[in-house]
Amino acid sequence: MSRFTIPRDLYHGKGSLEELKNLQGKKAMVVVGGGSMKRFGFLDQAVAYLKEAGMEVALIEGVEPDPSVTTVLKGAEKMREFEPDWIVAMGGGSPIDAAKAMWAFYEYPDTKFEDLCTPFNFPTLRTKAKFCAIPSTSGTATEVTAFSVITDYDKGIKYPLADFNITPDIAIVDSALAETMPKKLVAHTGMDAMTHAIEAYVSTLHCNYTDAVALHAIKMIHKELKKSFDGCMTARAEMHDAQCLAGMAFSNALLGIVHSMAHKTGAAYTGDHIIHGCANAMYLPKVIKYNAKNEEAAERYAQIADHIGLGGTTTTEKVDALIAELRSMNDQLDIPQAIKFYGAGGVKAETSIIDEAEFLEKLPTVAANAIGDACTGSNPRQPSQEEMEKLLKACYYDLEIDF
Repeated sequence: MSRFTIPRDLYHGKGSLEELKNLQGKKAMVVVGGGSMKRFGFLDQAVAYLKEAGMEVALIEGVEPDPSVTTVLKGAEKMREFEPDWIVAMGGGSPIDAAKAMWAFYEYPDTKFEDLCTPFNFPTLRTKAKFCAIPSTSGTATEVTAFSVITDYDKGIKYPLADFNITPDIAIVDSALAETMPKKLVAHTGMDAMTHAIEAYVSTLHCNYTDAVALHAIKMIHKELKKSFDGCMTARAEMHDAQCLAGMAFSNALLGIVHSMAHKTGAAYTGDHIIHGCANAMYLPKVIKYNAKNEEAAERYAQIADHIGLGGTTTTEKVDALIAELRSMNDQLDIPQAIKFYGAGGVKAETSIIDEAEFLEKLPTVAANAIGDACTGSNPRQPSQEEMEKLLKACYYDLEIDF
């Protein structure tokens, strides 16, 4: 038996933020990130709508990129003090992911973070509050997923928390919020969404329901991402929908080792974080080449190539065409092809901010952590320690994969 879970209600289209005024409750805790939602006026709009709904409103502001366990625990403490019956998270993936984890600790104060790291091990939520998610970026799709990524900075590891309990009750996908994204964020979140859809389509847990939304998301992203990057707001609105569809796919089909590697390299090095969407963009072509040794995966990659009209006669030609197209998209979006060329903020650079010696020193540990990541189990091939180390090296040096 399989399961397909999405929010109870999903409101989409420009201006759909107004739906907040129809929520029914007494208190709403609004969780936001570093200030863009306040700067562009969306936070004030949200608070006004919630007050129009008759609710008392409190804020948790300043959730950092790659939210920490500490941030989550502090936020949960504020929730316990305020006792909301609605948690409204808005912004990029970070505040929404953080709010999902806060939710668990709000309702179950004695829960240990280590317990939540086991996939699908959350306690039953909604004993105190329901959850509404409002994304401002077009990539993570956390507004429709059963996932939250939280970083343990003491260990230098990102943990993907997974449980259908943390799928939001309501998602509001308002493209007006996405219009504020800077170009670099458009690029990184867009390729994150592409990775979600492609990994979901070749996942060992894919099904008819996930295939449909994954393929359509891939086609939309391929068509609209570069135009969105160049500033077309019609394309920006299409991308906001496309990333949401990709989220529906991967939340139910799960992901693969592109995400395993992105999670475990993201916070592993002293130079800086490797931005998640940028990591996915760099690693995806290498992983496709690796996974294509699996006959079923190769056929499904070929189906993707056919769906977006890349040409080719044989399966191998189609897989190679898909890899070439993804690398071309990286070039068009000013994304580096490998960690060796990864500059601060995920831009192309002649010298990487990730030190080569440190990368090599930590390679065995990072590889082992990636193999143990929650996303590895649904990958078409299960890499050995040696294979994962080779894959990571290929992603550092931009090497050809042949194993």
